[in-house]
Amino acid sequence: MCESNAYVVRDGKEELVMESVDVLRPEGDEIYLESIFGEQKRLKAHIKELRLVDHRIILESR
Repeated sequence: MCESNAYVVRDGKEELVMESVDVLRPEGDEIYLESIFGEQKRLKAHIKELRLVDHRIILESR
C-alpha cells in the first residue's frame, strides 16, 4: 500500500491527524485530506515536509 499518514506540527510536536491518506490538495490557506476510507478533513496548514519512503506527510498549522 502506498498511502501515507498525515501529521500536523503543533507546539513543536507531531500529532496524527489522518491515517491512510490518498488525496492531499492545497486549497487556498487550507489543506484538503481524504483517506482511502472516504474520511475527509480540511486543515488550516501548509505542507512542511513529505517523507515518501516513510509514508509520512508533515503539515504545519497556520
